[in-house]
Amino acid sequence: MILRSLLFLMTLLSLLTAQGRAETPVYRFSPVNQWDIARTAAYWNPIIKYVSEKSGVRLELKIGRTSADTTAYVLTREVEFVFSNHLFSPEREKLGWNVFGRRWTPPLHGQIAVAADSPIRSIEELQGQEVVFAGPEAFIGYRVTYAYLLAKNIAAKVVFAGNQNAAFAQLFAGKAKAVGSNSALIDGYTQREGGKFRILWTSEPYHDLALMVSNKVPEKDLKAVTSAFINMHRDPEGREILTRASAEVGLDPKAYFLPATNADYLAYRRFYQTAPFPLR
Repeated sequence: MILRSLLFLMTLLSLLTAQGRAETPVYRFSPVNQWDIARTAAYWNPIIKYVSEKSGVRLELKIGRTSADTTAYVLTREVEFVFSNHLFSPEREKLGWNVFGRRWTPPLHGQIAVAADSPIRSIEELQGQEVVFAGPEAFIGYRVTYAYLLAKNIAAKVVFAGNQNAAFAQLFAGKAKAVGSNSALIDGYTQREGGKFRILWTSEPYHDLALMVSNKVPEKDLKAVTSAFINMHRDPEGREILTRASAEVGLDPKAYFLPATNADYLAYRRFYQTAPFPLR
């Protein structure tokens, strides 16, 4: 009788545990492909594993083959958390995404660059030349830099490589005369791969990409995830994970996450007020 009761209790506990797991929501997290898929995963997987464990809210990485593919997941509401700067256009702001944090890095600048040994020394020399970008969704690396070329009436031949590493590879393989990127990715590639650039133009500063949440996520889950991200660098374990992840991609080793709101991204909104129509 006692054995039967114990077996019943163990079965009941197992069922309740399984039910609890089934009811625990799983949220998809889609960061923009700043690097190729392998490096993007190497950077983000340990971070979201830590955030999941500390917050008690389960996050899973969801990235596409290219930056545009990943953004497509966001636009079709297949994910609940993102790390992006692709959602500040007037049309996309209607989708209801909200900023809750950002990554601390030095200010980012859009930059147009050539290889250090290139004979090209001015923007005007890019007239009719191939200029390679990560993809059409890259805000600082493409929209900001290409808007400048358009403003200068420079009809460059636009090439999309799929991600920024591939864009740099095309530049140094001689398949493009110049590259559009952001300053952190150019610095990171120089540090990691030894590629040397000559910068032809640099934009005004912008904050790094934003941690954003869908309005479908309950407030209690958002608070838990926010706390885990924001306090990560204060925890020795979290700080070590951030340092290792940053080293994988050539980011500043002190890069961490801090609180932010939609108001921190006014520079992005100002861009769209004057951007050429194709880039809005």
